[in-house]
Amino acid sequence: MKKILLLLMVIATFIHESNAQIKLNDFGRIILNTYLPDNISIPSEAKRLLETKLSQIASNNGMGGSQVNPRFIITAAINIGTKDIIAGPPQMISQNIDITLFVGDRLTNTIFSNTTLSLKGVENNENKAFIAAFKLINPKSKQISTFLSEGKNKIISYYTSNCDFVIKEAYALVKQEKYDEAIYQLSIIPEVCHECYFKCLDALAIIYQQKIDTECTTKLNIAKTVWMADQNQTGAKKVGAILMTIKPMAKCQPEVASFIGVIDAKLKADEKARWEFEMKQYADQVAAQKEQVRIAEIKSKRDDKYREDQASRNSELDRISVDTYREVAVEYLRNQPKTVTYNNIYWR
Repeated sequence: MKKILLLLMVIATFIHESNAQIKLNDFGRIILNTYLPDNISIPSEAKRLLETKLSQIASNNGMGGSQVNPRFIITAAINIGTKDIIAGPPQMISQNIDITLFVGDRLTNTIFSNTTLSLKGVENNENKAFIAAFKLINPKSKQISTFLSEGKNKIISYYTSNCDFVIKEAYALVKQEKYDEAIYQLSIIPEVCHECYFKCLDALAIIYQQKIDTECTTKLNIAKTVWMADQNQTGAKKVGAILMTIKPMAKCQPEVASFIGVIDAKLKADEKARWEFEMKQYADQVAAQKEQVRIAEIKSKRDDKYREDQASRNSELDRISVDTYREVAVEYLRNQPKTVTYNNIYWR
């Protein structure tokens, strides 16, 4: 078949949606990002309508959402056919268009699925003729649903085949102490990829613990340095602000408690009140989270399905953990550059 060039991007950018639109429940889903290249040969108003149609296609099939994972896209290539002038009055333009829709992977330059729609728009100018044609796209049509289903299955197949590699890459990031990036990469695995999803969840538990343990050691050392330089109420306030950011489940909590005792002993009686109040709040937070995890573990042990079938587990403890990991992933995403570069993709 003749090679068809789908211009996804040479030098262009895809804009992330606003930070406020990044939601925890967008992680773990297959999300298709709407994309059309800047140099697509259609009028700007018609392009905006086509982008809207692509977004509707993704949303109506449960694959719309915020810009959590820019990897997978839904896009279109336009093949402009005959343009006929219909005598008036008024004179009309009949525009024949073939639109090929694609679901693709921007990282591997792979097309997962495609389908072609043949449309005709008749209006009194070219722009309106394009718009009239694009309005005929039915996001709920059987043809489009089949096209998206094929793309979704190919994405699931990709993760199923490459799960061990994805986890290996995450651990490589951990060795570079890029914990947040590793957590993000594992958090975007779709839940429909059951076996891979739970493998990644187990890896996330290990990586997250390493992250908070490393951060705890670092922050505790900083706090000790601050205290050594300023052993009074002012220094204690600075130290308290640092210690309050240490995660309750970090393994160095006993050392934190011991250090708090050292500061308690040093402060004068009239300086202790504020310090003890802040540390009591922190101790309550630590105790509350540990109790939440303890209760979740009890519920999980009582769940026969969880014990017998790890691949389909859905325990209380998993749900608590997933939200924690996804909060890290959201924060990581918010701190990333707001543009993504797409390359040329070829389809034979």
